[in-house]
Amino acid sequence: MQQKNYITPQGLEKLKSELRELRDVERPEIVRTVAWAASNGDRSENADYIYGKRRLREIDRRIEFLVKRLEKVIVINPGEQKSDKILFGATVTLIYENGEEKVYSIVGEDEADIESGRISWRSPLAQQLLNKSSGDSFVFRSPGGEQELEITNINYVTLP
Repeated sequence: MQQKNYITPQGLEKLKSELRELRDVERPEIVRTVAWAASNGDRSENADYIYGKRRLREIDRRIEFLVKRLEKVIVINPGEQKSDKILFGATVTLIYENGEEKVYSIVGEDEADIESGRISWRSPLAQQLLNKSSGDSFVFRSPGGEQELEITNINYVTLP
């Protein structure tokens, strides 16, 4: 059974762009370098050849990974979500028990970036947020301990 791979349109474009770059630009360049290095003779001490072959394997693994991820995507545009509950794509404002306010957007696994406030819909925090409403409070258990959080705002906007 295939696992769902929810993603925003921006996340989908980022994955497709990375795949195009690897397949159409980086891989052909490395293939040319490896072919040139192989034509120089002794491959056992040829750094261009050894590094190039290693890099080709890395690129091929990443291409295979991206192709498989793209086969399973379910694109959800946050700007088109209509709910007063927290669903995939929601941008949520939380107040921590110490008064600190943080804003998180719930995005796909491939687009999560905590520094930008984007958390995967599979993350522990997102899992506790899903289906809650503005005004709800809950206890979040993290490696740093338990904290009480309050949801103060839920928006559905197209992410940049």
